[in-house]
Amino acid sequence: MKTLSICLRGLTRAEWIIAAQACFMYNFPLVTLYSTLGGAAIAHGLNETEVTHIITSKDLLQSRLKAILMDVPRLKHIIVVDKKPKSLPDLPRGIMVHNVAAVQELGAKPENIQKKLNKKQPVPSDIAVIMYTSGSTGIPKGVMISHRNIIAGITGMAERIPNLNENDTYIGYLPLAHVLELSAELVCVSHGCRIGYSSPQTLADQSSKIKKGSKGDTSMLRPTLMAAVPEIMDRIYKNVMTKVEEMSSVQKTLFVLAYNYKMEQISKGYNTPLCDRLVFKKVRSLLGGSMRVLLSGGAPLSAATQRFMNICFCCPVGQGYGLTETCGAGTISDLADYSTGRVGAPLVCSEIMLKDWEEGGYFSTDKPNPRGEILMGGPNVTMGYYKNEQKNREDFFVDVNGQRWFCTGDIGEFHPDGCLKIIDRKKDLVKLQAGEYVSLGKVEAVLKNCPLIDNICAYANSEESYVIGFVVPNQKQLTALAEQKGIRGSWEEICNHAEMEKEVLCIITDAAITGKLERFEIPKKIRLSAEPWTPETGLVTDAFKLKRKELKTHYQDDIERMYGGK
Repeated sequence: MKTLSICLRGLTRAEWIIAAQACFMYNFPLVTLYSTLGGAAIAHGLNETEVTHIITSKDLLQSRLKAILMDVPRLKHIIVVDKKPKSLPDLPRGIMVHNVAAVQELGAKPENIQKKLNKKQPVPSDIAVIMYTSGSTGIPKGVMISHRNIIAGITGMAERIPNLNENDTYIGYLPLAHVLELSAELVCVSHGCRIGYSSPQTLADQSSKIKKGSKGDTSMLRPTLMAAVPEIMDRIYKNVMTKVEEMSSVQKTLFVLAYNYKMEQISKGYNTPLCDRLVFKKVRSLLGGSMRVLLSGGAPLSAATQRFMNICFCCPVGQGYGLTETCGAGTISDLADYSTGRVGAPLVCSEIMLKDWEEGGYFSTDKPNPRGEILMGGPNVTMGYYKNEQKNREDFFVDVNGQRWFCTGDIGEFHPDGCLKIIDRKKDLVKLQAGEYVSLGKVEAVLKNCPLIDNICAYANSEESYVIGFVVPNQKQLTALAEQKGIRGSWEEICNHAEMEKEVLCIITDAAITGKLERFEIPKKIRLSAEPWTPETGLVTDAFKLKRKELKTHYQDDIERMYGGK
């Protein structure tokens, strides 16, 4: 590690990517930490990488960093990116706080310009980023991403997006400390695309921080490109379909007819310009009206949501698969492929092979499609975890040909056309008391399509014979159901009402049967949560993946209640 290491902690904004490019240019290892990590995790990352400089916003400095500065002894300088902060906080131990404008003036001095000319160029094997993953379990791990990894990853991704050029506009709103957003923005920078910055709270006209009657960021920016995690797409899908249910019978019939007609036509490779203009124009306008490519990553996208986005937003949805350990790159589906549930073929930077997993019953010799744990190789496979040799030996290996591979822990199957489908995850597979294997991820994917459910975590252990679930219900839908059943009270009282648990369980059971879940996969008991799961609560990652260990701890009393006190 170089003596100068820089941590970037901030929201998704132009200053973040500009500072990152400067670090790449001067060969300073860049450390990224999610803004939602707890104090202990932040201090761990800063100390492990021996950070000397932090670039952040005044708000994050006050709310997240100030309390842990005494625990980070090597830190010397903090640069605040706000253009004109009214005041800078006093910090302990002589840590110097700088305004970004003052730093720019310092860099413009003649003696420093000469230093810039003499800067050392990075080589491909140098560390560009140490990216701390929030992780679904345990303490965050720092993934070492080299300059070679970044170039390989963005080359592979860009090859799947046709006609990328300076006429495109990308809207950035996911955390830049996440490999999906960083990779997407670097693809745009490498092709001259414009980037506009937003946030999940200001994205659309209906977003929580947009004043009623005002325009959201997508309406103002009119982006042509957007990356999204399934959680965001699922919300859009459910919101629109709820509005469809509120339409008059004539309007609803026309919408359903147009929807089914377009689904049939695009499966044959045809366009439906009349339907797009007359029926789906209003839905398309939710994302600005100019969207030409939507990319989904971070977790599997449900078939219903993918079809909805394809049809109603009148643009292809490229579903991708990649991990921080593979620089976000792995596969992206061809934009002309309208099949659902698949993540496409390997990118030009990636090789994929399937390894037998006997315990789960997945084998590369399976017919008709080979199945097994996904191993990913290629120049996009990162250098490993920082200062964690044991984990490196577990998850990475080099074959006899010198090819570096990463063991993903995900289970996939290859289809005859070379496309990959994610069908399971080793950590999500639980063996029940009677010997049946339950895929918790599969159960959740099926049940999340239920309009009554905003989020769900399935849980099981090998000492029990059935699955249980924790459910974040949709407030509007559950409130309507409560009124229908004559149950009144506050939102918390409704969620804690035993009768409501029974009603929701019945609806979930019907959805599970419709989704063709096996009897032993259907939750037998549930707990309704009045509290939404957000990265700020610590129950999901910044990419909205479930943190099962934290969820288990949070709902331990309910687990004991639902399993009869065992």
